[in-house]
Amino acid sequence: MRGAVAPGDVERELAPQRRRHLLTLARQSIHHGLAAGRAPRLDTGAEPPELLVRRAAFVTLELDGRLRGCIGHLEATQPLVLDVSDNAFAAAFQDPRFPPVTAPELDLLSISISVLAPAKELSFADEAGLLASIAPGSDGLILADAGRRGTFLPSVWEQLPEPRDFLRRLKEKAGLPGDHWSPSLRVWCYRTESFGN
Repeated sequence: MRGAVAPGDVERELAPQRRRHLLTLARQSIHHGLAAGRAPRLDTGAEPPELLVRRAAFVTLELDGRLRGCIGHLEATQPLVLDVSDNAFAAAFQDPRFPPVTAPELDLLSISISVLAPAKELSFADEAGLLASIAPGSDGLILADAGRRGTFLPSVWEQLPEPRDFLRRLKEKAGLPGDHWSPSLRVWCYRTESFGN
């Protein structure tokens, strides 16, 4: 198995055939999980170089327009093909919010993949400054304070288009009160390349 390629231009979008390949790989990972009860062992030897770059990704599953699982990584630790394969399996079978995906559901699942660009820490003095730093509809956010952490992908703006609501709900997801504020609060923003079927 070839190792990861050193990170390159992570802002460059994937070609349509590479997106299709990753979506197929995600579905195959879930198929394998149903049949074998474990994630597949992917041989990366035949994979194209741009999919061997270390990149972080989230895999989101929906059934009838409702969330059915979502798992991912915020930091790049392995080749993109492995991250997608591992996260597809985990979204289907290890998301603690949902029971494992069943065989009758498999062909009905919609799969989407979000490939993350590296996160950048925001600088702000207060909540108003933080809100002014956010690009609604584009930025995913990672919020951390008091030993807790949470993230919202940029796609969450579709359900929470108001920045103040977005931030409040992110705090709650991280296990903090919605009105929490502290000088030690840290927030990072990131963009994603998202695609699905």
